[in-house]
Amino acid sequence: METEYYRIYKTVFYRRIFFISVFAVVCFILAVVDLMVGPISACFCSVLINLMYPQNETLHVVIWDYRLPWTLMALLVGGALGLAGLEMQTILNNPLASPYTLGISAGAGFGAAVAYVFGLNVLPVPLEFTVPVNAFFFAFLTCMLIMFIGKIRGFTSETLVLGGIAIAFLFHSMLALLEYFASEETLQAIVFWMFGSLTKSTLPKAQIVFAVLALTSAALMSRSWKITALRLGDEKAKSLGINVERMRIEVLIYISLLTSVAVCFVGIIAFIGLVAPHMARILLGEDQRFLIPGSILCGAIVLSAGAIASKVIVPGAIFPVGIITSMIGVPFFLLLVVRGRKHIW
Repeated sequence: METEYYRIYKTVFYRRIFFISVFAVVCFILAVVDLMVGPISACFCSVLINLMYPQNETLHVVIWDYRLPWTLMALLVGGALGLAGLEMQTILNNPLASPYTLGISAGAGFGAAVAYVFGLNVLPVPLEFTVPVNAFFFAFLTCMLIMFIGKIRGFTSETLVLGGIAIAFLFHSMLALLEYFASEETLQAIVFWMFGSLTKSTLPKAQIVFAVLALTSAALMSRSWKITALRLGDEKAKSLGINVERMRIEVLIYISLLTSVAVCFVGIIAFIGLVAPHMARILLGEDQRFLIPGSILCGAIVLSAGAIASKVIVPGAIFPVGIITSMIGVPFFLLLVVRGRKHIW
């Protein structure tokens, strides 16, 4: 009997490794395609050659200064939002939870609007970083407010969800107020930022997102067994010796870092945190050892595909990628609602 269990475990293990490998290959393919498409099209060989040395000066500049930062940022931001969505769904035991639906993105949008309308900077940084720093600050503040509300009622999943929804409505209303008083030019800038775009991506910004994603994913992987146990319910997790409240606080801090650093550079990218974890969960199950890298890769796949679509929908122009991800996410979100909780998990 023990041999049979071991055989089944090996089968499941290698199947999960296979799917993660497929996700990684798809990410690589999408990244290459993303480098190839655009107003100036290029074949794979031209992209590869000009990545190493400038054979064509114009194409070399386009690839290194524009396409490569956009491609890397799409992969990294998608991965960060996918991981943030996964952990938020896990600690709240709610399949519809995500940084977007619980107001963290709304907080970031309000912070950006404050920078556009009033020119206020919450931290002493150069002028070009005012918008991303404000967005980061208010996104992180939103998470801290959710944690404060949770602390009052013992960090139950219901309290965190309701607190997040209330804060989301608060920031949406304050954002609408700022838009009402903004000038036409400022309003246009706010709306464009809220759409979500990769056009302001740079290699230093991508490095920052990579550093945060690497550190938080490593920390979450080290707690993968405890996080997986949360899916059994609070009582069973406590019976296994897990401090549920402390674990929720720790994971929520990681979620706030991931979401804040992702949205502050590219604006509001909706539904990645909702769609990507479910894509990974269907094929990999609930084991966080596999689900964490799987959700990162699925988030990267969705946003990379959206980035490619944003270039080809309108020839010669770049469509805001946030609109593309919303078009993907809204039908998926409605499907989750219609099918019901028992079919989702």
